[in-house]
Amino acid sequence: MSILSSIGRLATEFNAARARYQTERAIHALPIELQKDIGWPEAADAKTGVRLGVGSWAGAK
Repeated sequence: MSILSSIGRLATEFNAARARYQTERAIHALPIELQKDIGWPEAADAKTGVRLGVGSWAGAK
């Protein structure tokens, strides 16, 4: 594997993680009732303050 393909793979993973993060941020900005309506899994944990997150961008698959 060349260095350019490695850099390209890392850039692709970073872009995908960034898109997931932005989507998660947008959903968290919605009211809790709307999050529950769309079935967002963290809506039930909003009162406890527990956040499950999407993991590390480099290794979460």
